[in-house]
Amino acid sequence: MKKHIGYIGLGKMGASMVARLKETGWWVESYDISGKGTAKSIEQLVGRLQKPRVVWIMVPAGKPVDDVISQLAEMLDKRDTVIDGGNTFYEDSVRHGKELAAKGIAFLDVGVSGGPGTVRQGKPAVMVGGDKKVFQKLKPLFGDLTAKESFGYMGTSGTGHFVKMAHNGIEYGMMQALAEGFALMQKSPFELDLKEVARVYNNGSVIESRLTGWLASGLKKYGEALTEVSGKVAHTGEGEWTVKTAKKLGVPAPVIRTSFDFRVQSAKKPSYTGKVLTMLRNQFGGHNIK
Repeated sequence: MKKHIGYIGLGKMGASMVARLKETGWWVESYDISGKGTAKSIEQLVGRLQKPRVVWIMVPAGKPVDDVISQLAEMLDKRDTVIDGGNTFYEDSVRHGKELAAKGIAFLDVGVSGGPGTVRQGKPAVMVGGDKKVFQKLKPLFGDLTAKESFGYMGTSGTGHFVKMAHNGIEYGMMQALAEGFALMQKSPFELDLKEVARVYNNGSVIESRLTGWLASGLKKYGEALTEVSGKVAHTGEGEWTVKTAKKLGVPAPVIRTSFDFRVQSAKKPSYTGKVLTMLRNQFGGHNIK
């Protein structure tokens, strides 16, 4: 395939993807509402792309995604492809797939995990839903984005975002367990060096993981007291969507539900546990520590 793609949305993740693809030989046209990018409008971006066109969107879930896809549906031709790589609710992606298919435009919903830094290094995990033939055609794109086989086809439209939603719910629970454990040690009667605990945990223990590594680096950066870090934990839609979907499907998910509820309640009840969670979000996602 021709290494030519359009990107709409140059936030932390979108900008990291664009930088990564440029390094692997892609010609990228880009647009962002802030004025960043090579194009001044979506229409100009589409006009500059070679046919069949591929447009990857990285905009906030909900109305922004609906609006951009509606615009693209009027500008693109049959055999063109729209990729939604943001955190869109999977039911919306099922709808988008049907709407675009009616016009002969292919659609892939893509979950991307790893954070901006991981994307920049070419090491994210990528979960793809949509037409399998289109996925097969675009495998070189996903291969260049990941630099290894850390991408896969999940199924029909909506599955990429469904799997990413479940991933984020699992992430909530894992982060909560780490935060609670370190809050317990911080409150213990012993003078523990939490940085050293985290270092040892992340060298061969059962809970060795990227999250534990980020916890260790965060404690080193901000100090064990995490004085500068907020005990109020921000949250996006993914955790709530996971909880509601689990309830809808009749699947018990007490760990994920409790970890989501903790984040909501932390607005009124900040704590050291909340500080650890906020610090972790900062370490892998670049989110504000305040």
